[in-house]
Amino acid sequence: MKRNLDLGLLRTLICISETGSMSGAAQRLYVTQGAVSHQVKRLEQLLDQRLLERGNDGVRLSDAGLRLVNEGRELLRMHDELLSSFTVASVTGRVRLGVPYDLLARQLPPMLQAFIARYPQVEVAVTAGTSPGLRRQYDAGELDLVILEEMHGSSSGRLLRLDRPVWIGKSEGTAWTRRPLPVSLVAPDCVFRPLIQSVLGAAGRDWYTVMDYPSIEATISTVLTDDAVSVLLASTVPPALQILDDSSGLPGLPQFAISLQGLDAGDSPAAAALADAIVEGYVQLNVAMP
Repeated sequence: MKRNLDLGLLRTLICISETGSMSGAAQRLYVTQGAVSHQVKRLEQLLDQRLLERGNDGVRLSDAGLRLVNEGRELLRMHDELLSSFTVASVTGRVRLGVPYDLLARQLPPMLQAFIARYPQVEVAVTAGTSPGLRRQYDAGELDLVILEEMHGSSSGRLLRLDRPVWIGKSEGTAWTRRPLPVSLVAPDCVFRPLIQSVLGAAGRDWYTVMDYPSIEATISTVLTDDAVSVLLASTVPPALQILDDSSGLPGLPQFAISLQGLDAGDSPAAAALADAIVEGYVQLNVAMP
């Protein structure tokens, strides 16, 4: 008797491998952790193989699980492309997307280019801003989809990526040694401002703002000229800048989450298609930049 592989179960296992935990997969898939565990058990029973090794430090893929994930990604890609090929022509409309300045500069361009090439009849209107500002616009109904950077644990929506903020400075620069510490931020409501204020206050380090201007390019410029340091997510740091490690004496920063809001916009096929493209884009990014 032939058996059929449930692609939903396969997606769950791949999510576990990408997030590193049952709880991370549950958050990404919008299900309970118990449901994720049940789906893995069903998949193990179907294949008569142990796919996860469970230990005190969490879960990891077994040899069989690693093989299934590696080969299963290609299977899911082919499945999704085939399904999409029957619906692309009918997807039209306009989607208002909000993206933080740093992500728009470093991560979103290839995802948006691929989406526009695939859905030429969809108009994407992108608004760049800070996460607090974009959330206000989304709550006011001015945006259909919004990508947000928030402290991990306080984030909502679909988890796209976990990342850590880092201090950055000019390569071989000295701005980080100055007292008070000069800091350049992208805007007065920069999502990192409360964090910077908290950790520097706890460390007894005085600081002041060199620039509050809504431009990631202007922020980077002040760092490149060694007029200030700044804070960015590690995956968005330009190659020309240096990540300041613990030897700088600057306090460590907690993990942040990049999440997508607006997945409940089910009335808009265009918004749903863009949301799927962003999620898939981050799946690929997370593989390339673990």
